[in-house]
Amino acid sequence: MARTRSADVVELLERVPVFSTLVHTDLERIAQVAVPRAFEPGQVVFREGDASDTCYIVREGSARAIHEHGDGRTITLATFGPGDIFGELAMFEDERRSATVEAVEPTSVVAVLGPDMRALMNEHPEIATRLVVALASRLREANERLSRQSFQSVQSRVAMVLSDLVAREGSGSDDVLVTATQADLAQLAGSSRESASRFLAVLERAGVISQGRGRLVVHDPEALKQYVF
Repeated sequence: MARTRSADVVELLERVPVFSTLVHTDLERIAQVAVPRAFEPGQVVFREGDASDTCYIVREGSARAIHEHGDGRTITLATFGPGDIFGELAMFEDERRSATVEAVEPTSVVAVLGPDMRALMNEHPEIATRLVVALASRLREANERLSRQSFQSVQSRVAMVLSDLVAREGSGSDDVLVTATQADLAQLAGSSRESASRFLAVLERAGVISQGRGRLVVHDPEALKQYVF
């Protein structure tokens, strides 16, 4: 028997940490109000300063959150792959977006409108309670990560970012293509591009990665862990 769209969405929601505290019936209710959307490479999902009325869960492809400075510089704040959620605060209230999110490659998502989610939480208050617990845990993990990074070297931070991106790809192969530029890696690691580039050259000489024009392939994901401390 063919799977229903709702069942596929529930399976996707089960992979999202923000929804980890919800029971199956909660996820089924959210799946009923979720709608599919698709974006082409470079297409903007929403812009910094826009009103927030929708959260998105990535089904396929990838997207990135960026901040554009007045002098024209663009900083990558985060990347999102399958199972990642962004714009989640829209589930609770309407506020201005804190960053611009754009698709990096052909990307399909499921979108949940804030008003629909809030109606669900009003009807089923236990959903709101469980979501708050999960969000609090996510905030705690983010604070712990920032604390660790403040004591890490540039090399350690870049290696950790690469390891996270490899894990996100979910590939069972030794060779994993990472869809991020040197500038993206530097920004995600909180370092200068020059410092990140020097360390990537070290990894390349060690055979851990290889770099080409617009490509970065990790050949030995396990070896990256030796540089994280």
